[in-house]
Amino acid sequence: MKLSELCTILVGVGLLTVSLPAEAHHSFAMFDQTKTIEFKGVTVSQFQWSNPHVYLLAQKGNTVYTLECSSPSGMRGLGWKFNSVKPGDKVDLTFFPLRDGRPGGELRSIILGDGQTLKAW
Repeated sequence: MKLSELCTILVGVGLLTVSLPAEAHHSFAMFDQTKTIEFKGVTVSQFQWSNPHVYLLAQKGNTVYTLECSSPSGMRGLGWKFNSVKPGDKVDLTFFPLRDGRPGGELRSIILGDGQTLKAW
């Protein structure tokens, strides 16, 4: 094997090694994807348009649910904008709950006050 071929192989292996951690962002095991919860007429408490994930906090009664969404770029591709929802908005939500029972989960979709439906993933 020539030295140039060996260098090419080593550079390729090095690039693969460096890129693997970026691919393994995180697991969705914390969400129970066998259960879907739907809330109608809940109030948006906060909407965090930030990386690596957008978060929506919604209040049902005295409980605030923290719902994880996709990244801002992923959400833009699904029709979202940084101001799609605002605190005080009444919305309908569908999400996978957290397995540990805490109030939160993975947002699947939202129906806005004007009837528009947006997916979160």
